[in-house]
Amino acid sequence: MKHFEINGKIREVGNKAVIKAIRKQGLVPCNLYGQGMENVLFTVSDRDLQGITNTPASYIIDIKLDNGQTYMAVVHELQFHPVKDNCLHVDFLAVSEDKPIAIKVPVVVSGHPVGVQKGGKFVLVSRAIRVSALMKDLPDTLNVDVTKLDIEKRIVAGDIKLDNVTVVSPKDTIICTVKSTRNMTQVADENAEGAEGAAEA
Repeated sequence: MKHFEINGKIREVGNKAVIKAIRKQGLVPCNLYGQGMENVLFTVSDRDLQGITNTPASYIIDIKLDNGQTYMAVVHELQFHPVKDNCLHVDFLAVSEDKPIAIKVPVVVSGHPVGVQKGGKFVLVSRAIRVSALMKDLPDTLNVDVTKLDIEKRIVAGDIKLDNVTVVSPKDTIICTVKSTRNMTQVADENAEGAEGAAEA
């Protein structure tokens, strides 16, 4: 999986007024935590964070702090303003190369579904699926071939098979499907009526 580097400045625990002042400076309060370590509070510029927040891609985040400390992490939670949609807070989870990492990976579909060729409509239900693997085995994307996907059929998370990667999302999580359209239903009804008429004749 690709890495993305951000530079942060250590901050102290603050009340609402302090946090508000931080945000007015174009900075986003962040929290880094992990097993066996104390929480690390820091800030990152909103502009630098956009490389993470404004993309469907997932990354291993290389955090470089102004006190000389460096960490590897993944995004655990993002909080956005309900109206302005700017990032208000980020929780990072520290990770290492020798322990499995659970992270959402974007779905990339390829192929032209046979069901669409018959008149159905392709629907991508899940744009990302959560997986777990060692850092060296984490894929940048989950490639799903939809060529054989027929009408009213679906591909679910349990259908994904990757070496050294475990799918964490529930196996019945629908990734994509091909739905029949109203026009197709109408044609099918007309064909059925025609067949019945021919049989009666």
